[in-house]
Amino acid sequence: MLTENSTIAGLNPTVQAPDISQEKRHLGAAGARLGRSAGAIGVIAILASLALAATSQDGWHRFFFSYLLSFSYVLTLALGALFFVILQHLTRAGWSVVVRRWAEGIAAALPLLAVLAVPIVVFGLPHLYHWAQPGTVVADPLLLAKQPYLNVPFFVVRLVVYFGLWSVLARFFFSRSLQQDATGHAQLTVQMERRSALAMLGFALTLTFAAFDLLMSLDAHWFSTIFGVYIFAGSVVSFFALLTVVVFATQRAGLLRHAITVEHYHDLGKLIFAFTVFWAYIAFSQYMLIWYASLPEETVWLLRRQTNGWGWVGLVLLFGHFVVPFVALLSRSPKRRPRLVAIAAVWMLAMHWVDLYWVVIPEVSPQRALPHLLDLTTLLGLGGIAVAAVLYVMRECSLIPEQDPRLAESLRFENA
Repeated sequence: MLTENSTIAGLNPTVQAPDISQEKRHLGAAGARLGRSAGAIGVIAILASLALAATSQDGWHRFFFSYLLSFSYVLTLALGALFFVILQHLTRAGWSVVVRRWAEGIAAALPLLAVLAVPIVVFGLPHLYHWAQPGTVVADPLLLAKQPYLNVPFFVVRLVVYFGLWSVLARFFFSRSLQQDATGHAQLTVQMERRSALAMLGFALTLTFAAFDLLMSLDAHWFSTIFGVYIFAGSVVSFFALLTVVVFATQRAGLLRHAITVEHYHDLGKLIFAFTVFWAYIAFSQYMLIWYASLPEETVWLLRRQTNGWGWVGLVLLFGHFVVPFVALLSRSPKRRPRLVAIAAVWMLAMHWVDLYWVVIPEVSPQRALPHLLDLTTLLGLGGIAVAAVLYVMRECSLIPEQDPRLAESLRFENA
């Protein structure tokens, strides 16, 4: 199966699939060292964040908003990975097989993110959410009306359901893919395809409500029915950027040098471009509808993000999250240059952080648009721990689903 060369419908029969048995397909000792380094950096950064929280003027209140920002950033990347894996099986995609294993490994880190959510649940709720403060709810008729949904026990139950489903789905697809590496049974692909439709439905519902709970309820007076789609769009485009960076770094390290070609970078570039436009469409739709209706309970959220310097952050998003990548990836040529696609991907990862920063931080710092040091140390901490977790789950497996029945199609893939 490693050197399958049979003709596949829709592909150029003259293209010879590379023999991946000659490729370096495992992270090996270098991956283990990188994982230990990332974990150490993450732990040190978390300790530094705790020290800053204990000694800074803003204290623990600011710490939990920075923690939520960094947690949301890492979580949305992992959820983007889970979406990608489910989507490939749902559509029976062949082109993506050689890059899918990294997505499976990133999604497999979701159980760890459930653990990293514990500080928010145990210590952070009163700092982050007004509705989690009993005295505030009693004095606010609107929060009192929303109390059947926005209350701490039900919030915790919902988080358990979200992370439980995400973890089960991530584990299911990852374990079946690894099992197929060992057995070569094509029936495992059929199993994953059959379960992908319900998995996608469950994913869509849980991501939407998680966006409402973790981020939109920071201001429980404000609401937007499109907010879940907005977070989804940012999650997906940032994951495609992450996958591009990871694939590029993998090849720079001497792994999968022939299995992943310019054709795969081309498709990743197209996906980044497409979901950049989708994110812009959703962002504009949300803004336009709120602006046009001009209802006080809706406009207050945007006004907070257009005054006291926050308007500049919005302009950074307008040009950085849409105009720049749109122009950079519009034509075919840049998408067929791996280095240029990787540079654009790094840019989009930075813009996704700015996007979440714009969503979260105005709720705690409406008078200051500049980042706090805690925003950076918590990102380094949670990011380092997440990288270590992904490298740990990928430590022994092949970086390619070696026995996937569509592997030959992916190896021979060509864009029209």
